[in-house]
Amino acid sequence: MVWFTGFIVLAFFVAGIFDVLDNFTVKLILFSCFSFVVANIYYVLFKEQKKSPENDSE
Repeated sequence: MVWFTGFIVLAFFVAGIFDVLDNFTVKLILFSCFSFVVANIYYVLFKEQKKSPENDSE
């Protein structure tokens, strides 16, 4: 997951250097990658909260 976040940062950096952030397709790709990271963080947080104490002993 860390490598994916690094990829997003690198993509923003490269897109800023080449001045292509005004392109709608690039914005859409980068925003969808960011949304995936946020959704994955929420999924992991809520999945860990639903663990029951009985499963901790296994």
